[in-house]
Amino acid sequence: MTGKVILVGAGPGDPGLITMRGARALGQADLVLYDRLANPALLAHVAPHGEARYIGKESDEPGERQAAVNQLLVSEAQQGKTVVRLKGGDPFVFGRGGEELEALVEAGVPFEVVPGVTSAVAAPAYAGIPVTHRGMAAAFTVVSGSEDSDKPGPPLDWAALAKTPGTLVLLMSARRLEEIAAALIRHGRAADTPAAVVRWGTLPAQRAVYGALANIAERAANAGIGAPAVAVIGEVAQLGERLRWFDRAPLFGMRVLVTRPRQQMSALSRLLTEYGAEAVEAPAIEIAPLEDTAELDAALGALGTFDWVVFTSVNGVAAVFERLAHQRRDARAFGGAQVAAVGSATAEALAERGIAADYVPRTFTTAAIADGFSGLDMRGKRVLLPRADIAPAALADALRTRDAEVASVAAYRTLKPADADARTRAALGSGTIGAAAFTSSSTVRNLMEALDGDTGLLDGVMIASIGPVTSAAAVEAGLRVDVEAQTHTVAGLVEAMAAARAAAAEER
Repeated sequence: MTGKVILVGAGPGDPGLITMRGARALGQADLVLYDRLANPALLAHVAPHGEARYIGKESDEPGERQAAVNQLLVSEAQQGKTVVRLKGGDPFVFGRGGEELEALVEAGVPFEVVPGVTSAVAAPAYAGIPVTHRGMAAAFTVVSGSEDSDKPGPPLDWAALAKTPGTLVLLMSARRLEEIAAALIRHGRAADTPAAVVRWGTLPAQRAVYGALANIAERAANAGIGAPAVAVIGEVAQLGERLRWFDRAPLFGMRVLVTRPRQQMSALSRLLTEYGAEAVEAPAIEIAPLEDTAELDAALGALGTFDWVVFTSVNGVAAVFERLAHQRRDARAFGGAQVAAVGSATAEALAERGIAADYVPRTFTTAAIADGFSGLDMRGKRVLLPRADIAPAALADALRTRDAEVASVAAYRTLKPADADARTRAALGSGTIGAAAFTSSSTVRNLMEALDGDTGLLDGVMIASIGPVTSAAAVEAGLRVDVEAQTHTVAGLVEAMAAARAAAAEER
């Protein structure tokens, strides 16, 4: 049985700019074939059963390479697979998508096309340049800048382009920008026409220079701006310096090492991206189910006999409800038990499962949580505490000092990923990491294990902690904590990092 190919536009770089339909296609794929300009972060949408394969290596003969890609699409689909061809930008805007579909038609392979956001519009937008603007440009023209500007005849008529009204957007133009500018001026375009060049548009590495047609190539070269870049020529380019917004984000350009558990990275990475940072994911721990669930199952079997159930993490909520589902039970199993949630994210995870937390402490420390029960008579009250297998006993002990009967039960395991050490060392060894974000004491311990206790690779790196328990673990490991969140959530952590960066900028 023949499968099908879904041609998906990955967008210009920012993983948030993929379409919802494109993300769904990735989740359905048996095989994803992606290239250099498709952000690898998008592979998080690929289902566990799916394979992701990079095919972006360029050869000396682009035509031969394209023929090989066409044949690969055909052969994999003919094996019955759903194949997603993930291409940077939009697959039909200088993406050779048409060539690939022609090969599929010839082979009788079914296909779909999911358009993507093209960098021709997105990169200028992220640099504050609208490609059209009333009174400045009623149209825009997109061309490939990789052609020889003096090449006679088709495909590009630079004399006509020089006289075309509106905005001229050049893709793949970095290498020939000087030649192109000279050709446009030679054919009548005014030398003082506003111009701009945007490299790595929509990504935290974005850089933009602004100028005029006569000097934009020199300014780009002096700024070290090379491929991939988008050039904009026309009156709208003058708006960039006034309307630029992306590179003014609080954490713009900062590369942040994310050590959160692999299953929880998306939320932290997404928030960092919204603040303009680049999340460099090197998971220090991952969450795994228990090998033996007998103790947890027994506690859940008696769930209705507890007066309180205290959840300290989203992972605990997920683990408990997974075992309840295994027992063919749901939120009704809690009966009359009251529920405490440590952290807003934990409370939200409970709410998604039909439970409104009775108590959410304002401060997420062991002492604060225990103090929250001080106004209640806890003598003889039965408390269930589902926790990580390596969680410290401090909270259970604090509740016991109030004469509560605490059943502290492991609900999930925390493990170190097999590739953690190598990925962490590679990330820090690059010398480009500006901050490391720690969300638990276990992420600190596992990171230091990956570094064999050597803090040298973290010299000059902002150490950001989600709260005092995590900070204590960092100090014990020999690290200097630069930032500690006042609100002990992922959002609070990112906000604290942004505030620290702003304060440092003011001091300079």
